[in-house]
Amino acid sequence: MYLIRILVAVMLLFSDSASAVEASPNPYEMPEFTTKPTALDELVWSRLEKLDLKPARPCSDAVFLRRVYLDVIGTLPTVKEATRFYADRSPNKRAALIDQLLARDEYTDYWTMKWCDVLRVKAEFPINLWPNAAQAYHRWIRTAIRDNLPYDQFARALLTSSGSNFRVAPVNFYRAMQNREPTGIAQTVALTFMGQRADKWPAERQEQLAAFFNKIGAKSTQEWKEEIIFFDPSKTNTESLAAVRFPDGSVARLESDADPRIVFADWLVRPENPYFTRAVANRYWCWLLGRGIVHEVDDLRPDNPPANPELLAYLERELRSAKYDLKQLLRLILNSHTYQLSSLPADTEHVELARANFAFYPVRRLDAEVLIDALNEITGGKEQYTSAIPEPFTFIPEDFRSISLPDGSISSPFLEMFGRPPRDTGLESERNNRLTAAQRLHLLNSSQLQRKLEGSTRLEHFLNASTVTRPELAGLYLTILSRYPADAEAEVALAYYQKNKTKSREAALDLAWALINSAEFLYRH
Repeated sequence: MYLIRILVAVMLLFSDSASAVEASPNPYEMPEFTTKPTALDELVWSRLEKLDLKPARPCSDAVFLRRVYLDVIGTLPTVKEATRFYADRSPNKRAALIDQLLARDEYTDYWTMKWCDVLRVKAEFPINLWPNAAQAYHRWIRTAIRDNLPYDQFARALLTSSGSNFRVAPVNFYRAMQNREPTGIAQTVALTFMGQRADKWPAERQEQLAAFFNKIGAKSTQEWKEEIIFFDPSKTNTESLAAVRFPDGSVARLESDADPRIVFADWLVRPENPYFTRAVANRYWCWLLGRGIVHEVDDLRPDNPPANPELLAYLERELRSAKYDLKQLLRLILNSHTYQLSSLPADTEHVELARANFAFYPVRRLDAEVLIDALNEITGGKEQYTSAIPEPFTFIPEDFRSISLPDGSISSPFLEMFGRPPRDTGLESERNNRLTAAQRLHLLNSSQLQRKLEGSTRLEHFLNASTVTRPELAGLYLTILSRYPADAEAEVALAYYQKNKTKSREAALDLAWALINSAEFLYRH
């Protein structure tokens, strides 16, 4: 019954009104930018000109507001935040908003989640960090993101720390991998910090990298699941290390009484290193623009060149000059015209080429964690989390946000259905944001979403109103889509409500459910 009614509502809202919406002003674009292009933009425009491609128009304030909230803090703006932004007439309001979002706690939670995916923060099989270590590891990563720890220091701590996995959290880097032999460690290090799949390297090159990690010792304690990670000089002899080379081919100087991890870390974070800065700059670009300048982000190799070499080199230089300040890298990208382009391509004949060269913003489905948090924020609902590990180690309150979960083993049926990564490998491809038939049916007809909507405290006024007016409808749109309705949308929605005014609550539910099932809600755009 609900499925039929919702389908009717969707058709009314988004099919019957199509011609009217086309005739109204475009709510997704604006004619031109009010700020000057940056040096970053000039590199993108130059590449597009060589390819005879035109960039999309600038996105509207409504699109930018929702986009930057989702990309920076993984959270929808509130009605108050949206109306305040739209009322602001300052030409620099977008830059000001970016700075505000980068200072929020949700920024810390969301980007911690991203790094926990990369670093495989997971208590259960096959990573097996165990609860205490996973919690400690998550806290350390979160503190690093909150305090904006320079990325070179972040990487060095992960590579060189020794001690208890409960008390010296960065040592969990060496525990959070399925293969803890030197070759397996080397492959994980290359993937995480160099964006390279060392398992595809020649055997000799893999062995050279593994030599930096063959003096790692591990011993248990009397504490359950505690482990000490330490430098063990007795594990190999000096002769086997005499001719070790770094991945760039240069010779390493290794002493028998020196920790080779430190030698490798010193090499890795050098400004002239051809791998380190490039990999993280490319990863951050991908996280904001949907794909890396080198695609895939964890498959950097000579025969997989960047789409725009000058752009990637520019980001590398800027990150080094900012002393590896990752927030500054985010500001650089977020404030660019390239990031603020519309998702409607100007050239519909060469869309894939335009996409690969960042001629428009890519449409992407919301992450599983962001989507369920958005649904709960809109409805005032909660989520039930479960784990194979018994309480109290993994008990999470139902009002806890999914982007803040400290352990990849703690999940929910919704998160599993919508492609949350298992955190088994650290590969970017583990996250699956493709919309499936099962997901569509769940959003259209699930009892879970029905209960959230019917019991919504946030939408209570709208659902219980005896009549729906234009201001109330605007509140609904601002709550769900973070924008005001276009005139044609408002006319069709109000007409549908009037047609079903004898069942006013059901009609209001239909409208809310239809907006939640719209592509505009489910996707970043």
